[in-house]
Order: sequence, then C-alpha cells, then structure tokens
Amino acid sequence: MPVQGSQPEAIGFDDFLRLIPKVELHCHLAGTLRPPTLMQLARKHGVRLPRPMHELYVYKDFYDFIEMLRQIALVLVDADDFALTIYEALQDGFESGNQRHAEIFFNPQYFYPNGTRYGTMLDGLIDGARAAEKDFGVSCLLIPSIDRQIDPATAMEILDDILADRRPEVIGIGLDGPEREGPPRCFAELYTRAGAAGLRRTAHVCEDNQTLAEAPPSHYADCRDRLGCERLDHGYNLLADPHMVARARDEGVFFTTCSVTSVTRNLVRRQQSIARMVDNGLRVTVNTDDPQMFHTDLGDSYLRLFRSTGWNVEWACTMSLNGIEASWLPGGAKRTLRTLFENEIAGLKRRLHARENKVDQ
Repeated sequence: MPVQGSQPEAIGFDDFLRLIPKVELHCHLAGTLRPPTLMQLARKHGVRLPRPMHELYVYKDFYDFIEMLRQIALVLVDADDFALTIYEALQDGFESGNQRHAEIFFNPQYFYPNGTRYGTMLDGLIDGARAAEKDFGVSCLLIPSIDRQIDPATAMEILDDILADRRPEVIGIGLDGPEREGPPRCFAELYTRAGAAGLRRTAHVCEDNQTLAEAPPSHYADCRDRLGCERLDHGYNLLADPHMVARARDEGVFFTTCSVTSVTRNLVRRQQSIARMVDNGLRVTVNTDDPQMFHTDLGDSYLRLFRSTGWNVEWACTMSLNGIEASWLPGGAKRTLRTLFENEIAGLKRRLHARENKVDQ
C-alpha cells in the first residue's frame, strides 16, 4: 500500500512548460537589463536615457528597437555593472524557466564609447556568471557579437581584442543588427580568421522584422559558405525559398529561434514561422532574444509558442533536448547535462500524468 503523500505533486501543462529544463542560446546581454537595474546604473554613471522608462521598452519598429538597445547598453561601464547584469539575467532565466545553461551575446562595440576595455567587460561577465552558477547551478558561455552597422575594418579591430584576451568562457563569435546594413559576405574575412583561431561561429540571418530584400534567404548560403557558421540565429525568411529550406534541412543546422519579438504586430507570424520551420524538418531551439526589452522570459517564450502551435509534451521534450545538442558545450558536459535533463523530464512527466489521472477520476 503506497505511503500517504508519496504521489508526485500534480502539475498542468503550463507548469510543465515552465519547469522543463532549458538551454538559452539566443540572448543579448543589454536586452536582459531589468528596468530597476537600468535606472540604477543610469544614475550611477550619469547616463541620460533617450525617453521615459515607461516608453523605453515600447518600439515604433525594428530599427527603433535596435537604437534603444544601443542606447540602453551605455549604462554598462565598469566590471561591477557587467557582473550584476549577467548575474540577474541568469537568475531570471533560472527562476522563470528552469534555465540550466546559457550562451550570452554581448557587443563590445556598444561599450567602447564609455572607455570600457574589452578585458573589463570579460572580468565582470565571468565574475557574475560564476556567482550565478554557484547560486543557481546555471552554466554560461559568452559570445562577443559584431554589430553589422560598423565597417569590416573596425570589426576586425574588435576581433583583435577578442583574440588578444582569450578566455575559456568565450566560446565563439556572433553577428547581429540589421542585415541591410551589413550582409554576411562583408564579414567573411573576419569569420575566417575567427574560425582559424578556434572560435565557434554563428550569425543572425533571415530575420522576419526585415523584408525579404533586406534579409533574403540567400544570406543563409553566405553564412554557411563564406562565414562557416555552425548554427544560426532566427532564420524565418528562409521559408520564402524552398530550395534553401531543403539545403538547411539536409545540413542539419540548428536555428536559435525566438517566439517573442520587438515588433508586436509580427508576433503571430513569428510563431507561425517557427512552426513551419519545424514542419519543414528544420532543427530549432526556443529562446528569448532580449527578454526584458520584449516583456518576456524563458518560460513565457515556451508558453506563448506552445499555445500558438498546439505542440504537445513530446515536442516540449524535443525542444528542451535540442538546446543541449545545439549548444557549444564540450561533449562530456553535454552528456552530463542530457542525463540531468532526461531525469528531470521523467519526473515532470510523472507529475503531469498525476494531474491528468486526478482530472479523469
């Protein structure tokens, strides 16, 4: 006879989606700034924000969001600022969605205008990430990302800084910002050099807040053939070209998709596009992009996507484990994390079934 109280605590599907362990592979440091922290750091450094706080995270369009992201980043100046910001980002991911590993983008060129050195950024980010790992058990790798709006020569100077201060926490390099300002092919030399130095490579591509002319499917081929990217961020405009979709499917590239975006009128289309990518056999993960700026978190990003698509428990398990496979963790760490995830998922399924059985009775 079972001992009273031995049954697992019952949960519903929404709880399951929040509690299932997750990996975050597409998140920008500046976009994680909590509003109170943003205000605190702005006061600390005498930074005047471009508009009132209640309007700061509301955007006219994609390009307005990009400008706000750059302006907000100016409040990060010293190592303590970077440590606090990444610590809170990892805490938010853990508490909102059971995040266990994250690979966080940061744009060195956003912070250089303050006189902040690349090494100072790393000192703070690594200290904050280590503290978060101790407190929450969340591991973290770092990806310096190049803003496409700077010219390739300046981007190469940033790579000089990255390569001159190699630390194991810095796993790769990224490319973000409006694709019309800097098509992937412009950064081929930089990416070749980064790859030769052992950095993993990703890039934002085919983002649907930009037109097909600005962010065409052909950019996928450039990212793969010219930049040597191993995974890619976004990818929705790829759906306009069946031949490029087929190539991406055959190559098995992971796309780090984000179910919430800066352009609210594009939310439904974005979620439908992710569903279509999966229907076409593309490999995707679910991420937040800029959680505080988009009024979301990791658990919410799962909830919104699954409500939109009608995906079931097994799809949630697939997305959870996809995050591990797509990550840039070394093989041993991946295997350890996968075992942890599989054990937690099995426990969550028992709790979900307990709820279903209770409802049926």
